[in-house]
Amino acid sequence: MNELLNYSSNYGPLIVVLLQIRTSPIGLEFGEKIVIILLGLGPGSANLLTREAWEVLSAVERVYLRTRHHPAVAGLPAHLALHDFDALYESATDFDDVYAQIAEAIIAAAQATSGDVVYAVPGHPLVGEASVWLILRRARQLGILTRIVGGMSFIESTLEALSLVPSSDHTSTAPTRPSTHDLQPLSLDPLDGLQIGDALEMAARHHPPLNPDRPALIAQIHSRAVASDVKLTLMNQYPPQHPVFVVRGAGSEGGAALVASPCLLVPLAELDHAERFDHLTSLYVPPLPRPGGLESLQETIAHLRAPEGCPWDREQTHESLRSTLLEETYEVLAAIDAGDLEALKEELGDLLLNVVLQCQIATEAEEFRMGDVIAEVDAKLRRRHPHVFGDVVVNTAEEVIANWHAIKRQEQAAKVEAGGSALDGIAPALPALAQAQKLAHRAEKAGFQWDGHDDRLAKVREELEEAASARDDAHRAEEIGDLLFTIANWADGYGIDAETAAREANHKFARRFRALERIIRERGLALSAMGQAEIRAIWQEIKQLE
Repeated sequence: MNELLNYSSNYGPLIVVLLQIRTSPIGLEFGEKIVIILLGLGPGSANLLTREAWEVLSAVERVYLRTRHHPAVAGLPAHLALHDFDALYESATDFDDVYAQIAEAIIAAAQATSGDVVYAVPGHPLVGEASVWLILRRARQLGILTRIVGGMSFIESTLEALSLVPSSDHTSTAPTRPSTHDLQPLSLDPLDGLQIGDALEMAARHHPPLNPDRPALIAQIHSRAVASDVKLTLMNQYPPQHPVFVVRGAGSEGGAALVASPCLLVPLAELDHAERFDHLTSLYVPPLPRPGGLESLQETIAHLRAPEGCPWDREQTHESLRSTLLEETYEVLAAIDAGDLEALKEELGDLLLNVVLQCQIATEAEEFRMGDVIAEVDAKLRRRHPHVFGDVVVNTAEEVIANWHAIKRQEQAAKVEAGGSALDGIAPALPALAQAQKLAHRAEKAGFQWDGHDDRLAKVREELEEAASARDDAHRAEEIGDLLFTIANWADGYGIDAETAAREANHKFARRFRALERIIRERGLALSAMGQAEIRAIWQEIKQLE
């Protein structure tokens, strides 16, 4: 056997033929080597077993079943001695423990017998069967031969069931039913981007790993509790009224074509509102009615940058987009300050457009790609949140912030040791107050510290005196700059964002001044003709009304 395997790279087709030489209905002629046969039972009744699977099952005396709770089991050859692992699901700590114990048991059975060991699982052995992969890995380590006897997976029977959904079932306009748009179940083809996932893996997440512009099939939603967790994960991507199909028992009783309404259409928000789940339940999630995935935006922008795209977009560079990026950032801030969520949605889209366009430009120049950008920030977030993604224990928000700053200091110290400065990385294009506060903050963290609030305030007063006594306008401008820097540092000592405080002061002044103008017009007066005392009196009225 080893000699044959050594020649496999040069004589692959010959080896395949030799491996298929049988000395029994299922055995392989490799001396005393034993074989673990991993067999698929298909998605439903025994009628869906492959001919190869039936021949294997007819030739052996014993079959190990991952679970006896499967429609095909009742139709297996009557002479078989069946051993199942259902008891493990009650005693094990979690599913990983169940599958590990099953794999150990199958390997042990193979080592203890001189014949072949058949392990049968629902569907296809290589689709959604963690225990099979554990067995394959361990068998390879031990030199135990394995053979895959395929079966129809849940995918085919589920797509068949979906293809039979009446058109009226996906165009309902009832208040509690999904919103109307064409789901086109008759044209489902997995090659059109069908995404396949496991319900338990989906339930454990906080955001689904799915492109919402492509359909998705989520398998093994075995309980209402799992359905509830899957729903919450999906609703971080899809709206509550997004229509989804619950597909139960597809392939049972001779196949989906013979099952009465195996598909149930519900709004995503109502997925877990009824008991309709078991180990043969899957969920089909249609794509969003209009493109909403990051991949779609990337495709649009890549197309705009392509030779057949837009001349303006093709001319853009990292540098040419600087002003646009800054402008869009300020428009996002303006929408937030105004409390205008519709404007915020639009402006965040414009800001995202700039980010994706920058990444596309970098991709074309082989500088970096969107995946690099996302990987970098994701790694940083995980590194700076060891209390979430590691074993650090924190009890309060203050401890989280302290730990965050400690990690940043470690990162900055490593950069300084490499020849950098504690001030490296502060964007030169930041607004002046924000930049001043970051510079002062970084310097203090590096050791350039103040004794306390009083010390900072004393410095503010000192700079104020120097500005007031400046010898000329140039000197005064310099001292006022020092004063503003010191005020930003004073604010930092209290944890106040100087830029935000200044922006809010601007909004407050603008609001009060507009009120002043309105009152003066209402009283038939002219601002330019009024005295300062009269103007200040109205200003005080406005302040008292707030």
